[in-house]
Amino acid sequence: MVPQPPASRTKALSALILLTLLAAACIGAGQWQLRRAHERETLLAAIEAGRQAPALTLDAQHRDGPTWHPAKVHGHWLNPFTVLLDNRNLKGQPGLWVATPLELQDSPGTAVLVLRGWVARPLPPTTLPNLEAATGPVLVQGTLLHRVPRLFDLGSLTGQPDPALSAAFPHTDGQPPRVQNLPLDAPAAATGLDLLPVLLQQAPTQDAGLIQEWPGPSTNASQNYNYALQWFSFATIALIAAGVLTWRTLRRPPPSPHA
Repeated sequence: MVPQPPASRTKALSALILLTLLAAACIGAGQWQLRRAHERETLLAAIEAGRQAPALTLDAQHRDGPTWHPAKVHGHWLNPFTVLLDNRNLKGQPGLWVATPLELQDSPGTAVLVLRGWVARPLPPTTLPNLEAATGPVLVQGTLLHRVPRLFDLGSLTGQPDPALSAAFPHTDGQPPRVQNLPLDAPAAATGLDLLPVLLQQAPTQDAGLIQEWPGPSTNASQNYNYALQWFSFATIALIAAGVLTWRTLRRPPPSPHA
């Protein structure tokens, strides 16, 4: 056998370290995909359990409930405090979500924020249609959520997040304010209402021509399992290559002292 020079052994050792690190990174990515799959399976189970649960009634004494559970509430719409959530698409069409507080019938000054539905974004020179909800006592039914689904906020990366609601509410021009994301504490601070710690995603109904088709969270765990299998396959290939490299390096004799 031809003795292996020291430079070749150094290169082989470097390649072995890189292959080992690559395998470790692939294994870590595969494990992350498995965790995401388990999270989505848990979320799907919670959604299915909520759909089968009896509807909760929200009032001054029952202010909260599990996410994804159906709920109903009696009250009056507070149209002056309507907020529009921008960049909410439906089947590829740009539009807005309409959110309006509903004052509880048994507790004046206490309200629950309701995502009423979707409306297409008007193209100039057209304007938004009349979005005011019906006056008088109403019964609103829907699904409980603990936060408004968020969109990616580029400003959060630069330290300048999208502007929240103005302190002066409602606006003097009479037009509902537009925001991209709406944490529950924002309308509470802007309106002075005692908002419940949950919001209601309204079920399909007749409400100012709005469309109640809500995009649900992704629960496709099989996709994560497929990705995990790919990452583990890459790790296996890297480990096999490392094993072959180690075997070829060890079977060669060390360099001769007189080389």
